[in-house]
Amino acid sequence: MVGTKERRARERKMRKNQILDAARELLAENGIAGTSMNQIAERAELSVGTLYIYFKNKEDLYASLQEEGLEILYNSIAKAVKKGGTPIERLKQIAKAYLRFSNKEKNYFEIINYFLTTPEIVFPPELKERIDSHGNRIISLVEGIFRESSSKAYVPEKELRRHAIVFWSSIHGLLQFRKLESTILKGMGFLDIYLYCAEIVLKSFKANS
Repeated sequence: MVGTKERRARERKMRKNQILDAARELLAENGIAGTSMNQIAERAELSVGTLYIYFKNKEDLYASLQEEGLEILYNSIAKAVKKGGTPIERLKQIAKAYLRFSNKEKNYFEIINYFLTTPEIVFPPELKERIDSHGNRIISLVEGIFRESSSKAYVPEKELRRHAIVFWSSIHGLLQFRKLESTILKGMGFLDIYLYCAEIVLKSFKANS
């Protein structure tokens, strides 16, 4: 028999999923400027009052959903890094973890991707800082791998971070090319070229360190 606490937790998760689904759909259809809390509530088949129990406003809702997604991604990547191996093996494990996240957690991925690709900064500074702090945790894991690969030589922190960002932006950008497997990437194999990012960024780093 399910206890009251477990039932409430399950109901809360179900409502969160309803909100996430509705928020993602409306974001894709209308953009953040054209989406309101009332619309999200209507699409999620919840009262607008229920949304305000979880979130202060529309911006807080989308910021919180990004944070949740980035936390899931961070845990997945941290687990991949702990598997060990050479720097190139771990970079490839990180890339695979991000690919799995984009497939398994598609709603979170699409919301994160929307705000990465939109040209406008839509969040106030405190919310943007909150979101970016989660991204920085992920970048720090990648930096650690570059740091270990250059353990015999001093490399400025700026260079470690720069290569970590180049690596991350490369694999993120290539995820947008999945739909081109039968055209531009025909005969290459998406996974092969996707993982090749790890090799070329690490080679570039070693050449410059």
